[in-house]
Amino acid sequence: MKIYTGRGDEGMTDLQNMDRVAKTDPRIEAYGTVDEANALLGTVRPTGYDDIDEQLAGIQNHLHIVQADFANPEPDEDDHRVREDHVEQLEGWIDGYDDELDPLQKFILPGGSEAGAKLHHARAVTRRAERRAVALAGAEPVNEAAVTYLNRLSDALFVIARAVNKREGSREENPSY
Repeated sequence: MKIYTGRGDEGMTDLQNMDRVAKTDPRIEAYGTVDEANALLGTVRPTGYDDIDEQLAGIQNHLHIVQADFANPEPDEDDHRVREDHVEQLEGWIDGYDDELDPLQKFILPGGSEAGAKLHHARAVTRRAERRAVALAGAEPVNEAAVTYLNRLSDALFVIARAVNKREGSREENPSY
């Protein structure tokens, strides 16, 4: 299989149902930004922490499902879709860090260890993906669980970044205003 087809040379691409749309279409913007967040997560692993690496691998797989969800304007019941249990899994992971982390008292500056800083970067891109997904949902029907997943994922990445930084001994810094 060739990696290039030439079909996108005119600024158009195919959705899963083979509809041709502009590469600036809100669906493409949404799943393209999810792809960017996924690629950033790929730069983080391995962190050196098996529990976190396992969670990040699961998240990367979920993000492929989010992309498939957004790329398909007419899903069938057999198609890959984000489900509420994906969101609940993220919530469980977030809650699992409560005992490990000090309660958050103030805003913190993104940064810390190399892995922590990359996780903060992925969190910020995930927030952008969520904004793109919300814009898409305002224009046409989408799976609301996929939008919720992105919202919860940015929270999870924030907490995971804090956990990595704590394990690495990186001090959290607060804005000085």
